[in-house]
Amino acid sequence: MERIGFIGLGLMGEGMARNLLGAGYPLTVMGHRNRRPVEELTALGAEEVSSPAEMAARCDIVFLCLPGAPQIERIVTGDDGLQTGARQAGGRDLIIVDCSTSQPTLTRELARSLAEDGITFIDAPLGGIPAQAQSGELQAIVGADDATLARLEPVISTWAARIIHVGPTGAGHTMKLLNNFLAMGYGAIFSEALAIGARAGITPQVFDSVIRGSRMDSGFYRTFFQYVLERDRNAHPFALTNAHKDTRYLVELAESLQMEAGVARAVRDLYAQAEADGEGERYVPELSDIVAARHGISLGQ
Repeated sequence: MERIGFIGLGLMGEGMARNLLGAGYPLTVMGHRNRRPVEELTALGAEEVSSPAEMAARCDIVFLCLPGAPQIERIVTGDDGLQTGARQAGGRDLIIVDCSTSQPTLTRELARSLAEDGITFIDAPLGGIPAQAQSGELQAIVGADDATLARLEPVISTWAARIIHVGPTGAGHTMKLLNNFLAMGYGAIFSEALAIGARAGITPQVFDSVIRGSRMDSGFYRTFFQYVLERDRNAHPFALTNAHKDTRYLVELAESLQMEAGVARAVRDLYAQAEADGEGERYVPELSDIVAARHGISLGQ
């Protein structure tokens, strides 16, 4: 079987790694600050390494599930990175699968530079929530050539119920940014609509009675309002700092394409302000409280 490496055992990565182990793949992991996932996975049979280079030397496929572009670049091209390890192992046929949400321009640059060392770099960002990572029901939005995807499909299928091939390397991250722009855009719109409504005498409950079951209903709406109505903070655990990062990446992509993207900028700025105000660790549905509080309004029960 393919020897798998996994770097980034956070809310999503831990569940994905568990599914790889459960399918019988030999798994190598690398720890960070939080030791719990590493210790639990090694207890189940995974092996631990201390550096990306060491992982590259022993694995055929390495999955990355990291916070953003700076961490990806460091893990891949740093002095003790995956590229160095692959070189030291004699240029082995390594595939790196970036499941993070990153900058498409960086993704394409890494793919070009790594190919010189015989390393294949593709993007497969995720759709879904941590519970779906645990159950193996994520969506993988893949940017890759056909042959690489054919090799990876059985492996990705251990944690993804749906694999969507959207184009060559870089297309996955582009589509993921567009997807997250829609989600974060709705989060911003819901937050402002609730605040305006509350000021005008429309409670969140009344708001929901009109939207739920209508054409404006959606899975994102349901988890967002699970927080708004039930105060269930874990209904949609996606931090505002990540929302800001993703919307910032989208604006940067638009600018690289010489597009104005005024709506994207406005959405980015709302999340940027929340992070600047020290609210970055709160989750996206909590933006509704932040926006309301700026106007002296409370949406809570």
